[in-house]
Amino acid sequence: MTPFIAEILGTFLLILLGNGVVANVVLNDTKGNNGGWLMISVGWAFAVFAGVIVSQNVSGAHINPAVTLGLAIGGKFEWSDVPMYILAQMIGAMLGAFAVWLTYKDHYRSTTDQAGILGTFSTGPAIRNNTSNLITEVIGTFVLVIAVYYMSPPNFATSEPGIPAGLGSIGALPVALIVLVIGLSLGGPTGYAINPARDLGPRIVHALLPLKNKGGSDWAYSWIPVVGPVIGATIAAILYTVLS
Repeated sequence: MTPFIAEILGTFLLILLGNGVVANVVLNDTKGNNGGWLMISVGWAFAVFAGVIVSQNVSGAHINPAVTLGLAIGGKFEWSDVPMYILAQMIGAMLGAFAVWLTYKDHYRSTTDQAGILGTFSTGPAIRNNTSNLITEVIGTFVLVIAVYYMSPPNFATSEPGIPAGLGSIGALPVALIVLVIGLSLGGPTGYAINPARDLGPRIVHALLPLKNKGGSDWAYSWIPVVGPVIGATIAAILYTVLS
């Protein structure tokens, strides 16, 4: 398996299981309907766990353009590989969102809440305030990327030769716990995208699918879950470099 395929597969599982738990909680007539924020946060954490497990030994399990960019800015990842990784992550995210739709197809038909349907694909603010929403995404992604830096070699774990730096160099469970606490502590205002591919890829799928009662894809908000994580990752990388 190549790093390109590994990033597709890892991101696919991330979105399939992450957006899958949202669909289970939000859509009508599911077994997990109204399971609550804790169920969503735990589900997303272990979605990250699954994505890291399958890709860590090949690509470093970035499964997130913000992680890829953050590592490149800090000199831990080759800039020449950045476009390939981000393309793979977008493909994986879109395939994962499509698979969620296939899994919950009957439940999408029985759901009329347009915001809820969109929420099974992409994030949205609890209170719409672009400045506050952007800051929230910056902070959440900063926490993720600074943790990746400080738990990556040589600070914490050892990495197998030839495996790029990334979430996989930390280990799947620590990364899952980081994402869990981000969701529980910082996820309330925006749904903690902290990953441009996680939001943009499924939002595109939402726009393309023939969903009943789907409404709009909220493109006016879509730049925030992309720009915020990029800024947060950049700040984390610069801070780590300055303090090292």
